[in-house]
Amino acid sequence: MKWHWSDLVVVALLAGAGCVAIYAGLSRAMRRAVRERQREAERQLSEIAAAVKTLQARVAELGRLQEARAQQGEVAAISAAAPNESAPKQEEVKPEIVAALTAAATAFLGRKARIRSARLVPAAQDGAGAWAQQGRVIVQTSHNLRPNG
Repeated sequence: MKWHWSDLVVVALLAGAGCVAIYAGLSRAMRRAVRERQREAERQLSEIAAAVKTLQARVAELGRLQEARAQQGEVAAISAAAPNESAPKQEEVKPEIVAALTAAATAFLGRKARIRSARLVPAAQDGAGAWAQQGRVIVQTSHNLRPNG
């Protein structure tokens, strides 16, 4: 079969038109998929923003409650007997810290949490415990010293 130049032009035009049609269809599908992804991302961002606002309101509420309790505790502490002077002085945890701990525990557990007490752990007196001291001894004894003589 012999092809005429007009047949070749028609085949080329049909192939080009097919490519253009496929490109247009794929572009439309891609734009639709991108719009759907953007809507989903915006929905998720709005949910996250709402959750953050809820948590901020909860932290503020817990801070106010803790401050009120701390003021009541101060009144009770003033009216109580004098503390034992020989006991080491314990610093009180600030109400903001307790409120933040409560909010973190609530967020972690997924339900309302209540912190009944919190205290600061005292640091070691010399800054080094028995393990650190033993580690230093091991390092010092590991040095290879040349014998005299």
